[in-house]
Amino acid sequence: MYRLKMQRHLLLWILLFLSLGLNAQNVKFTANAPAAVAKGDQFRLVYTLRGGDGSNINAPSSIKGFEILYGPAMSSSSSTQIINGNVTTDSSESYIYTLSASSEGTFTIPAATITVNGKSYTSNTVQVKVLPPDKNAQAQQSGNGGGGGGQASTATSTAQNINSTDAFIRAIVSKSKVSEQESFVVTFRFYTTLEVRDIGKIEFPEFDGFMVEEQPLTPTRQMVFEHYNGRNYYAVDLRRTLLFPQRSGKITIPSGKIEMVFNVKSGKTVQTFFGPQYVMTDVKKTMTTSPLTIDVSPLPDGKPADFSNGVGTFSMTPSISATDIKANDPVTIKLVISGTGNMKLIKTPTLELPKDFESYDPKITNDLKYTDNGLTGTKTIEYLFIPRYQGTFKIPPLSLSYFDIKTRSYKTISTPEYTLNVAKDPHAGSNSATSFTQSDVQVEQDIRHIKTGKPSLVSVDSFVFGSLGYWLWYIIPSLLFVIFFILYRKQIQENADIARMKTKRANKVAVKRLKLAGKYLQAHKKEQFYEEILRAAWGYLSDKLVIPVAELSRDNIEQELIRFGASQELITKFISILDTCEFARYAPVESDTAMDDLYKDAVDAIGEMENSRIKK
Repeated sequence: MYRLKMQRHLLLWILLFLSLGLNAQNVKFTANAPAAVAKGDQFRLVYTLRGGDGSNINAPSSIKGFEILYGPAMSSSSSTQIINGNVTTDSSESYIYTLSASSEGTFTIPAATITVNGKSYTSNTVQVKVLPPDKNAQAQQSGNGGGGGGQASTATSTAQNINSTDAFIRAIVSKSKVSEQESFVVTFRFYTTLEVRDIGKIEFPEFDGFMVEEQPLTPTRQMVFEHYNGRNYYAVDLRRTLLFPQRSGKITIPSGKIEMVFNVKSGKTVQTFFGPQYVMTDVKKTMTTSPLTIDVSPLPDGKPADFSNGVGTFSMTPSISATDIKANDPVTIKLVISGTGNMKLIKTPTLELPKDFESYDPKITNDLKYTDNGLTGTKTIEYLFIPRYQGTFKIPPLSLSYFDIKTRSYKTISTPEYTLNVAKDPHAGSNSATSFTQSDVQVEQDIRHIKTGKPSLVSVDSFVFGSLGYWLWYIIPSLLFVIFFILYRKQIQENADIARMKTKRANKVAVKRLKLAGKYLQAHKKEQFYEEILRAAWGYLSDKLVIPVAELSRDNIEQELIRFGASQELITKFISILDTCEFARYAPVESDTAMDDLYKDAVDAIGEMENSRIKK
């Protein structure tokens, strides 16, 4: 009996180790380091091995631009899980080196190698940008007789005074001088040396005079280390927009602004075990961008008559579905326009078809992506038409004229001329129009086809005058005119009451936007969802309170709702919805549950306000 138990235990241990071996992770050996550091800073270079026990690590003994201060320091971890009989294990080994940045520039840290079970594995390389030291840190170092490296400093800001050089927002343009329809990028970038606690209201400027294409930014983007005006900041792009000027002249992009809450020194200190420590406090600051002026030059003279409005670099690939067909068979001519520029603004070339061809509106498909040089990809145009008669027909060439931004000249690309050989439709009857050629049947000014069939005759004694039908022709239009006039006057009176009309439509508009937000919620489109909820809330309050959106703000919305007669609970709910939407558009991705709750709160708040208004 004892021997049987021992055999069972041994079998279980063998199965466990076999399971561990079968479910072990694939071996991965990776290197990781900061993307940017300041000159003189110390940082860690970490080589991580997963899925095996390593030996004989071979890391670079010297690295250009850096000094190796210490390493490697080794640490390891391992975990095992058994779920429903499945055994998984996760093990890792870390080899840590401490480096110091000794030179400015961009440097590549070479790969390292390690041996696992007799097999050699190579890590990735890492690129690190070394920024100049922070001028404020250097000044403090010389004033204090020593100190740290070039990291961004918060010593200059207190609760009473947040310096404009410690946190600000910039509007950066890729070009300040462009041609009409030539693309450029404007980037709104936030810089800070302070700790950000919260994001408030963000107001980006309107781009009047431009066609706008927004670059999608990842919701989980991280702040990067950047050197600007002698200081090192943590920076993040809030918005990147591709603009196409629609007119020439000097066009001004107005200021944008953003509210941030920072955690800074209050100016007070407290005694601790480690000595006096500053008391930190939260402070709100509004930052604005400077207006930007873009110099837009007109396109040069000599514009072709068939100019497509295209500006960029383009090519065109034409094709036709068939040239030998039968009458009533559909034919498709396809144009695939490829290139980079204002692809969406290119006019569709006009297809000239022979007489008596049945044609349809062109089908246009865009497959484009955002680049700093414009929209790049393909624009596909499909022309569908049907020849109704047999014969031989010529399809004239299609041409596309555009302004080549590289050569600064106009260019024209064309399709070939197509010849269609149309045979008789075998399924057409002898009396069908398709049994004749186009030249066989002509409609002349004084010659018409003879109508056949049984004629319809009317008695000469039949008169309309004085009949019931005659009087109804007068009475019914008169009654309809009177009814229409009464309803029209009533509608004019209702439309004259602007406040009443806005209040009446408020719920309808809000419900429409909430339905759209619900679709974004189901599709897990976070940014569009929060933006639509925000529009629904602001638009509803604007219409319901009869106050323009531009005059509403978080500061006065509470007073306006109190004046309206809303309860304090309802006021708190609306303010919470507005704050959540504003923050969530620029914060890491929220969970689906949080988005569901916000959607329900918005529906409940609008419904509660509608009910409370009805009761009044």
